[in-house]
Amino acid sequence: MLNTWLVAAQWIGLALVAGLVAGWTGISISLVEIMVGVIGGNFLGLHTTPWTDFLGGFGSILLTFLAGAEVDPAVLRAKFKESMTIGIIAFLLPFLGAGAYAYYVAGWTLHAAEIGGIALSTTSVAVVYAVMVETGLNETPIGKIILAACFVNDLGTVVALGVLCANFNRWMLLFGGITALILAALPRFTRWFFAVYGNRISQLEVKYLFFLLMLLGGLASMANSEAVLPAYLLGLAVAGFFLQERDLLFRLRVMTFALFTPFYFLKAGLLVSLPSVVASVVLIVVLLMVKMVTKFTGVWPSTRLFRFRPREGMYTTLLMSTGLTFGTISSLFGLTHGIINQQQYTVLVTVVILSAVVPTTIAQTFFRPGVTVAGPVSPEASAG
Repeated sequence: MLNTWLVAAQWIGLALVAGLVAGWTGISISLVEIMVGVIGGNFLGLHTTPWTDFLGGFGSILLTFLAGAEVDPAVLRAKFKESMTIGIIAFLLPFLGAGAYAYYVAGWTLHAAEIGGIALSTTSVAVVYAVMVETGLNETPIGKIILAACFVNDLGTVVALGVLCANFNRWMLLFGGITALILAALPRFTRWFFAVYGNRISQLEVKYLFFLLMLLGGLASMANSEAVLPAYLLGLAVAGFFLQERDLLFRLRVMTFALFTPFYFLKAGLLVSLPSVVASVVLIVVLLMVKMVTKFTGVWPSTRLFRFRPREGMYTTLLMSTGLTFGTISSLFGLTHGIINQQQYTVLVTVVILSAVVPTTIAQTFFRPGVTVAGPVSPEASAG
């Protein structure tokens, strides 16, 4: 019989090691946790249990909720044309390109190819946001456009995952109806609830959000959809509110990254088989190129359309080519639901990890704009 406390110590110990490595190297903590999970699964005998699965699953839901809550609605409105065009194209072309290659060339089944297209259509909000803050570009016009486009890109990914894998039956109708009602009432009711019951030692506002996330996540699962879809929409619905409640957002972020997401990213890594990586190295390289080429094919011309300067256009294109969080979420969903097998999962996650590293390194090394940039869009284009 497994000793629960020693199993917990093993998982938390690996999360601690990952945090130390991330601090020393400056690499994204999520990426390091995946790498540590690969080591744990292939060399240390790390295994999942029902309770680690639950903590990891809730970690992915919370991370998705926070990604939606971090979106500034004012930026989306101000840069609507740019962010929508770049975001939609950055999702659509890789989804079609990677899915077509997996189906027609690699010989995957149609549903497996759909999961592959979804996993490789993503843009890493975690990586891009960290880069923006580190360089100060999050306060510049180009940084705000990139962050808004990342949101649109990943919203397309989450919606595709929820729709393609769903059963359109009474449970889907129930899930859709309850979700729509909650989203409609959420902004106003949340402000009232927090004003009356917030800032107490019992943290009722946190329990309130956890209840909604678990309720809609459960309904999504009954409809055979993915719990990250309502989580993303809930985050977006309260994003304007969280602009004034930065302390609560900080507390949620601390809880999420301290306890929940390490279980998710470690699990994502431990399911990667190194022998499968070696056996599929050609397919991994080709799929990485497919993702980057399709991103470039769509995003680069879009930046020229909106009169980005060439350097800024290339920088935007490279950052939109990254992937991490939603790519691993999509891949893990496909594996746990029997849509893809272990080797296909390994291929996708390895490509996702490489896409978090390669484009970011190139962008930061050769194309990073200065923080004093006036903006990639000319006055005439902005007025239009």
